[in-house]
Amino acid sequence: MIERLGSDADKTGIRADNRLNVQDRRLEGGLDMDGNAPPGRTLPAGFDAAGHVERLHRDGYTIVEDFLDAARLGAFRAGIEPLLGRYRGRNPFEGLKTERVYTLVARGRVFEDIACDPRLMALLDAFLRPGYLLSASHAICIYPGEAAQSLHTDDSFYPIPRPRPAIGLSVIGAIDAFTSENGGTVMFPGSHRWTAEQGQAVRDALAAGREHPLMEGMFALEMPPGAIALFLGTLVHGAGANRSDAPRLAFTNQYCEPWARTQENFYLAVPRERVATMAPELQTLLGYGLYPPFMGQVTASHPLKSLEPGWTAPVSRGVAAEE
Repeated sequence: MIERLGSDADKTGIRADNRLNVQDRRLEGGLDMDGNAPPGRTLPAGFDAAGHVERLHRDGYTIVEDFLDAARLGAFRAGIEPLLGRYRGRNPFEGLKTERVYTLVARGRVFEDIACDPRLMALLDAFLRPGYLLSASHAICIYPGEAAQSLHTDDSFYPIPRPRPAIGLSVIGAIDAFTSENGGTVMFPGSHRWTAEQGQAVRDALAAGREHPLMEGMFALEMPPGAIALFLGTLVHGAGANRSDAPRLAFTNQYCEPWARTQENFYLAVPRERVATMAPELQTLLGYGLYPPFMGQVTASHPLKSLEPGWTAPVSRGVAAEE
């Protein structure tokens, strides 16, 4: 085992023995305990990871139709049912007739498993630096009469000019089937390469009821229950209007580079004792890892130290750093 986390970590005193006492190889900012990149993931036979990555590069999105099987769909519905019926969006973007359940990843084991499914992680590995983070996780139920959401990109809050590589990727998962009538997400293939001016031109044309050449490939996402769409954070899209007579249940998990600020503050939203029971990879997604050389340290210690039973912050004990 390495004594420290590398020469830069030596400067801060972040020691490897400050991690939890575990025997397995742990990811810390995408690096294992020996400082190596993570090994290849075990994927189910027939999963065409290369094909999905190619479509993401070309079109900005890809669809995995069999992401959730019947058992996982059933577990999702059972887990979310007690949480629905309590909330409506506060503005047109959230959706005034849309219900959202935030911090979904901490609401049950099925939601944990979905967030770090190895097929999904293999695709994220191709676009984000090791140690990437879960940025947002919530269920979305669009009720009849909901208006179309404004067009946007999911990583637009990072103020870096376009065109540029995506700083995040998003998953939209169908629990109910997506159709053009019930709010299927409106997507613009290839828009991940647009400039900001091109995106604004399309918005202006739509608002004025005019055609625009860049609108030629626009479509409403249709996919069966259990399917997900994975797309780059630079892809222009927006939830469609629900013109049907039934609600449409879905979820979204969004991921970002390990150096970027996340949308949801999972340190405050998810109790540490719950994080301690989660899979190591999910702990890393929630921020309990280091992005080299030492981003994410906790008073010069590895953040996994904070998950040990009885841990309290050194500042509350008048201690300079963890020993």
